[in-house]
Amino acid sequence: MLSLAVVASVWPLFAYTQDVHVRVSLNSKGTTASVNDFPTIQMALDHAPEPGLGGRLYIEIAPGIYHERVMVTQNRPRTTFLGTGTKPDDVIITASENAKSAGGTFFSSTTVISSEAFEADNITFENAAGNTGQAVALSVRSDKAIFKHCRFLGDQDTLFADFGRQYYVDSYIQGGVDFIFGNAAAVFADSEIHIIRPGYLTAQSRTSLTQNTGYVFLHDRITAADMGEKTFYLGRPWRPFSRVVFLSSELPASLSPQGWSPWSKGGNIDTAFYAEHDDVGLGARPTDRLAGSHQLTAEEAAQFLPAHFLSGTDQWNAVAEAAKLP
Repeated sequence: MLSLAVVASVWPLFAYTQDVHVRVSLNSKGTTASVNDFPTIQMALDHAPEPGLGGRLYIEIAPGIYHERVMVTQNRPRTTFLGTGTKPDDVIITASENAKSAGGTFFSSTTVISSEAFEADNITFENAAGNTGQAVALSVRSDKAIFKHCRFLGDQDTLFADFGRQYYVDSYIQGGVDFIFGNAAAVFADSEIHIIRPGYLTAQSRTSLTQNTGYVFLHDRITAADMGEKTFYLGRPWRPFSRVVFLSSELPASLSPQGWSPWSKGGNIDTAFYAEHDDVGLGARPTDRLAGSHQLTAEEAAQFLPAHFLSGTDQWNAVAEAAKLP
């Protein structure tokens, strides 16, 4: 039997790693006094117990359409959203604000993630405003964020990936214009990126050559709605040093042969870094690409793999962390 002294010495370790699990369901009768059962996601975030130091808050969300705007604030680090349905379509977080109705693009988000080490699995994030201008489904300003088996639905400015290191895997992202934008260091792996009308997949906004940010698309399938004779582009530079790389991804025929676009007609991409390596499909036409873009060697492409691009000084292993999710 352990002595009281030994128990006292190890107890802080138990407290340090204590996780908290709460449930959200549209059928819940929970109130703000509840500790583990809530009718809305925001109520769970606001009133769930705090995990032990270093622990994680798991919000297990039952199937349903959650018509609410959700904010995961900085005082909720290490939060995980787990959809308990069989597929991401079963749990939908949705609203329909656009820039005009909300008072600006960055106020239109259905869900805002500002906490460190956020994770989501098996969830759909939607802005249902449609083709009404900027309307953000999800804003992510979270270092070491992971999204697995998720869907992101919108039109213009669907996903604001703007800060820290972010990893998206086995997911689906849909939009029409600049629908993945911001200045995070983000990798999108083994996912489908679907453009619904002529426009731009990305508007990455790196502002300096010294910033270790940019978007990497790895083993993705780029798909497009029927556009007739019109085309779309992989990206355009929202800020001068925009950086986007496509690696071993499938590109459709409706991609413009030049691949990339200046921000405005007659502009250039001299300071942006737009690159590809080993892409396939009818849209993979390296000899026709816009002047100033790059075709990388295998050695050059390796620096953009998650193990290197997202590791940082703390050697974060995004792929290993994502594998721990269901």
